[in-house]
Amino acid sequence: QVQLVESGGGLVQPGGSLRLSCTASGFTFSSSAMNWYRQVPGKERELVAAISSAGGSTSYADAVKGRFTISRDNAKNTVYLQINNLKPEDTAIYFCHCWRPTGWGPRDYWGQGTQVTVSS
Repeated sequence: QVQLVESGGGLVQPGGSLRLSCTASGFTFSSSAMNWYRQVPGKERELVAAISSAGGSTSYADAVKGRFTISRDNAKNTVYLQINNLKPEDTAIYFCHCWRPTGWGPRDYWGQGTQVTVSS
């Protein structure tokens, strides 16, 4: 079955950096675009970055452009989110996400999330 496992979150001071990782299993990782979302309690989940299956195309939410970098290593079945110059408003749970085809149509899969807290 499809599994997505995030890691790398933590407590960081403003201006600091983190690299989040998401390791996938249960499907052909190299054939799937991957996404990172984040969610603050009481707010909707927000797409922050996406990467194509081969890694040649990426996109970012306006709020994170220039500070977040999404990348992937298909040999390791892992997608990364490098976060630089962290701001308090980046505090959220960060989720790895993908869509996979099923016999009943596409289904989306989520990891359990990793908490990022930016505070001095």
